[in-house]
Amino acid sequence: MTFALCVLIVLVWAVSGPFFGFSDTCQLVINTGTTIITFLMVFLIQNTQNRDGAAIQAKLDELIRTSAAGNAFIGIEHLTEEELDRIRATCEERARLSEVAADAAEGHASRKAARAAALATS
Repeated sequence: MTFALCVLIVLVWAVSGPFFGFSDTCQLVINTGTTIITFLMVFLIQNTQNRDGAAIQAKLDELIRTSAAGNAFIGIEHLTEEELDRIRATCEERARLSEVAADAAEGHASRKAARAAALATS
């Protein structure tokens, strides 16, 4: 509805432009109007994004609370930048160690399978 209203305003301006000879006043009116609308839309979009972010955060907190994940992560969006950096570094280190352990386990399983295949064929 808002988009249709904006299109209508632009059309009215375009049609009335020749009657006023596209004067400086006519240009000033449309420029001022679009600037005001843009300014207000920025706040509307920011408000919508903040509400959306808060809803997503609440959903993530609930998933963390009801899962085996550590409840210590609930509310970390309120920590300082340094505290978040420490948590991020800890999580990255855990992920790296987990990946190394998974690679080692996969290599061990592959070696066991190769030995079993060699025994089965001999």
